[in-house]
Amino acid sequence: MLRSAHYVSTGDLAMLAAALDMFSKGGWAYLSRWGHVLVGITWIGLLYYFNFVQVPSFAEMDAAARNNAIDKLASRALWWFRWAALATVVTGLMILYFQEQLDDMDYFKSLPGISIATGILLALTMFANVWGVIWRNQKVVIANARNVAAGGEPDPNAAALGRKALMASRQNAIFSLPMLIFMVGTSHFPYDQLFTTGSKRAIYWIITIVIWGVLEAGALGAFGTKAGGFNVIYDDHKNALIAGFVLAVVWVGVFSFVLAR
Repeated sequence: MLRSAHYVSTGDLAMLAAALDMFSKGGWAYLSRWGHVLVGITWIGLLYYFNFVQVPSFAEMDAAARNNAIDKLASRALWWFRWAALATVVTGLMILYFQEQLDDMDYFKSLPGISIATGILLALTMFANVWGVIWRNQKVVIANARNVAAGGEPDPNAAALGRKALMASRQNAIFSLPMLIFMVGTSHFPYDQLFTTGSKRAIYWIITIVIWGVLEAGALGAFGTKAGGFNVIYDDHKNALIAGFVLAVVWVGVFSFVLAR
């Protein structure tokens, strides 16, 4: 039997329904989450590249080679880095808008909600560091490298500003480990209970704000910018990596001990 040109199969209808569903609130939530993962991988991947590959490599280069690499390589990587950070935040906000369970503010009183809120706090801090500290100071470093390569005089402030950018970048690397745990843990922690008491939530957030505040203040130079002392966690990429793992263990321990008991 010949198939009519106007015949629509069940499979065609299913595909049409699926396509239309992508433009529903649930569909936009899915697309937002997919985009969030994509640009988040780009952002955090470049963060790790800067801290664990580029900075140690630049330290072993002579000045001319380093200035050339800053001009040709670092400037491009920083473009992708800062815009991926912005895209990650935008898609994250889209998830919050389209995800139906987040319409109920009581969600943020639950353990999954507290977990995602902790991850959001760290991610927004990292975003602020990217645009407010790292990029602002790296613009001067890049301009100085290009000026010196062209035969100009070096900017006497470039090294100090580069140090500020480095400290903020290392702090972002440190924050990224617990941030990823709390973001992923929202759906995958083995919760014995979903809700906890207001007093436990208050204790958790006080401890969290203290940990977050002290570390971010240190990254912004509250304890100075010289090497050693508190700043030892910023002085070497290995120290930052160790600090990140320790912080992740401590933070998850606080979450489990205070909230999930």
